[in-house]
Amino acid sequence: MAFFAKKGVIPDERSLSYQRTANMAPRVLISDKLSDAAVQIFKDRGIEVDFQPDLGKDKDKLAEVIGQYDGLAIRSATKVTPTILENATNLKVIGRAGIGTDNIDKEAASKKGVIVMNTPFGNMITTAEHAIAMMFACARQIPEASVSTHAGKWEKSKFMGVELTGKTLGVIGAGNIGGIVCDRARGLKMKVVAYDPFLSAEKAEKMQVEKVELDDLLKRADFITLHVPLTDQTKNILSAENLAKTKKGVRIINCARGGLVDEEALAELLKSGHVAGAAFDVFKEEPAKENPLFNLPNVVCTPHLGAATTEAQENVALQVAEQMANYLLTGAVENALNMPSVTAEEAKIMGPWIKLADHLGSFIGQMTDEPIKAINILYDGSVAEMNLDALNCSAIAGIMKRVNPDVNMVSAPLIAKERGIKLSTTNQAKSGAFDGYVKLTVVTSERERSIAGTVFSDGKPRFIQIKGINIDAEIGAHMVYTTNEDVPGIIGTLGMTMGQNNVNIANFTLGRSTAKGEAIGLLYVDEPVPADVVAKLHETGMFRQVKPLQFDVA
Repeated sequence: MAFFAKKGVIPDERSLSYQRTANMAPRVLISDKLSDAAVQIFKDRGIEVDFQPDLGKDKDKLAEVIGQYDGLAIRSATKVTPTILENATNLKVIGRAGIGTDNIDKEAASKKGVIVMNTPFGNMITTAEHAIAMMFACARQIPEASVSTHAGKWEKSKFMGVELTGKTLGVIGAGNIGGIVCDRARGLKMKVVAYDPFLSAEKAEKMQVEKVELDDLLKRADFITLHVPLTDQTKNILSAENLAKTKKGVRIINCARGGLVDEEALAELLKSGHVAGAAFDVFKEEPAKENPLFNLPNVVCTPHLGAATTEAQENVALQVAEQMANYLLTGAVENALNMPSVTAEEAKIMGPWIKLADHLGSFIGQMTDEPIKAINILYDGSVAEMNLDALNCSAIAGIMKRVNPDVNMVSAPLIAKERGIKLSTTNQAKSGAFDGYVKLTVVTSERERSIAGTVFSDGKPRFIQIKGINIDAEIGAHMVYTTNEDVPGIIGTLGMTMGQNNVNIANFTLGRSTAKGEAIGLLYVDEPVPADVVAKLHETGMFRQVKPLQFDVA
């Protein structure tokens, strides 16, 4: 019998990868200031929302109540520590209204299986505009000139500035915000050079900027602006050593993250005159009460105002509310930092395939007792064009559930990495009767074990091959897997033993390699098979293996 998996399968809600308690609305806590419109989005979507904008400042109280919530919406004031996460027994998602997530322990969240989302696009223009404004302020000494004039002085000759036109702007990080800065700078008739390891030559040409190495940028730039996150690779990227390589008279702008620049070294170069000026919106320690850059005459400082416009604050608040609601209600994952994103449209099509990947992994996990060395996943046909990162996470989670029942798509890859398990994937064009299928192979020190499956036009995942033997098996919550020699009497023995022990068989699938060769069976039963029934099947001497299996089909 031939079956064909079709593209565009629309799953019902039960087939999606998220879980939610039946008949209970998700609950979200907002522990920082968020707009009323964002609160209303949650309510309009049927989500219970608890708006406590000052709770984030009370870490003990937050730890006490966090276990009641499925989602946590924050800005920068709330610190999500391992202690908070340890108490977050029901938490599924943390949404940061803004870009920076330094206030969230993402590794602890991942281990807990909690998705961390941010809103990288809501304040891009605002932050880029602030960087341009800071560059103008630094070039023309506007803040000091304003203070002097307010004081009744008229020190026109004291505040001699420089033009931006014709100057070289060095942009460190040409991503979303950096790209907007590049565009605005070109509009000011500046020459733009960019250092970004992820910027392709084609993209640089399209942006009309020159891609350069960092050392070249430092030597050539009249102004340097930073637009990168704070990571192990970018921390102190403008170190004392790199600052010393800069062009004399350079001006440095940082509206990205504190910790990207050696502030002490920069202060000394400002005092010596090597650096003509600086404009900083972010600092290594915030709130910044003291800093080596403070009170220097050629430095402009603002208190982390990059995203501080009414438009941006509203945008990120609305965006985080929509993202969190979409995840809690539909399983769509957008702008996640510790899990592959799955859009709402992808979730509609991929839901059954994500569930299939979980079932394949669960089968392998329940069948494998020895340590796993490698996981190999083959994607064939239509499924090879989908979001494979999400499918990988689901398959790994399925495998790991046997040793850690609390594992999910967020935590599974991290756990597998900690155990030294290697992951490899292969995609290929349609190669057989199915529009698409997934084959999962696990390698241990003793053997390789494989299983393949597909999704039919009804949206239901099916097993189509085990150990290289073709089958057509519906997947149920309670199943029994058997291996045996292909001899008469197997079906009768299974049916009779189950019947005599009041175990009802919902579906029964057989497959074999060759006549009288190795054969396998998959029974879909209504209830878990008792251990004594498994023992009775073993006692017949007809089976090499009888293995009860459980699958999450909700």
